[in-house]
Amino acid sequence: MVCLGVVTAAHGVRGEVRIRTFTARPEDLVAYGDLCDEQGEQPLAVQPTGCVRGAVTARIRGVDDRNAAERLRGRKLCVPRSALPEPEPDEYYHADLIGLRAELIDGSGGPEPVPLGPVTAVDDFGAGPVLEIAVDGGPPAMVPFTRAVVPWVDVNAGRIGIVAVPGLLGRADEEKAQGKPRHSPAAGRP
Repeated sequence: MVCLGVVTAAHGVRGEVRIRTFTARPEDLVAYGDLCDEQGEQPLAVQPTGCVRGAVTARIRGVDDRNAAERLRGRKLCVPRSALPEPEPDEYYHADLIGLRAELIDGSGGPEPVPLGPVTAVDDFGAGPVLEIAVDGGPPAMVPFTRAVVPWVDVNAGRIGIVAVPGLLGRADEEKAQGKPRHSPAAGRP
């Protein structure tokens, strides 16, 4: 299932809701067929009624008052992946990136890639997409999803290459990527 939007709030007193969409154009929210929950169950008949502050306003069948609309807050609106068109070359659905194994590379085709961890989320805080990677044994890494930092994505093989840009990861992860042993500052250099 691919999430196309999420109910963010009630809109008015007659059961309308505000929906933050993840489609290229907000009006495409209902263009790919019936929306349902994350499990592909509970179909939701969504009828857009307008736009307000970057969100779609809509009526959902069976939701007739503000209280019912408020109970839908946080509800994800999804479609099966098969309902979506195939992306253009070098374009990816966020859902296709989640779960890929991130591998740290040096960018020049040099040494073997170093496993980093899986992509756990794709966020956009306004400056472009950012991949969240669950780094083994450390805090998650936030990596800008740009061609300079992510030169290749192989969805079929379940892999994504991340260039070892200085300062991108914590110091321990950068040393791991370079094959340097970890040492304690108190112990001195080996």
